[in-house]
Amino acid sequence: MKVVVFGGTGLIGRKLIALLEQAGHEAVSASPSSGVDTIAGVGLDEVLAGAEVSVDVTNSPSFAPDDVLAFFTTSTTNLLAAAARAGVGHYVALSIVGADREPDSGYLRAKVAQEGLIAAAPVPYTILRATQFFEFAAGIAASSAGPDGTLHLTPAKLQPVAADDVAATLADVVQSEPAKGIVELGGPEKIGLDDFVRRAVTSTQTVVTDPTAPYFGAVITDDSLVTAPGAHIGEITYNEWLASR
Repeated sequence: MKVVVFGGTGLIGRKLIALLEQAGHEAVSASPSSGVDTIAGVGLDEVLAGAEVSVDVTNSPSFAPDDVLAFFTTSTTNLLAAAARAGVGHYVALSIVGADREPDSGYLRAKVAQEGLIAAAPVPYTILRATQFFEFAAGIAASSAGPDGTLHLTPAKLQPVAADDVAATLADVVQSEPAKGIVELGGPEKIGLDDFVRRAVTSTQTVVTDPTAPYFGAVITDDSLVTAPGAHIGEITYNEWLASR
């Protein structure tokens, strides 16, 4: 198959393209660096010509609530229209487990809006909701630091997953029939957000456990960002991933 990966130069996109090529598919990376702009709608028809599958793993350059909503609604509207014009048979998008359970988070609200556009479009689709990646620990730490550098983080449970497992599951989704709905992926363990970050940061950074600390604008609970029964479960544990780093 010809598979076009929008956001193909990012963390997941690069890994997904490598897996699809290993499986014998023509995997095409589409990004601003290759002349494709999903916001302006530039280059979409050209890159999707002859494609069987379109994969969206793009992300907003800004996490400000209005910016991220504008990005996902504009980009997704353009991508869906181009996929329909090209006769794409499967539209695959990466989203976030629990996005619909945390409306206080501007980023998660934007992902829900993106999912709604995909579900309402005529192109058969699969939305893969994944939990937070192991690779996000440093970014979460940076966003949680107070003026004195102390990190205030909730002990509410996450179910983080390795980016390698996300890419592998996406590759399976791409090579399967459209689910016409949402499938979930989580890691093999549930870990408190405070412990998740504490185990990844340097010894000079102090993590303070604070149940009231928000996570990207939302106060989460143990049930907020974990998978439902029947989800795909990644193979790589957090300790294995940390050791590999």
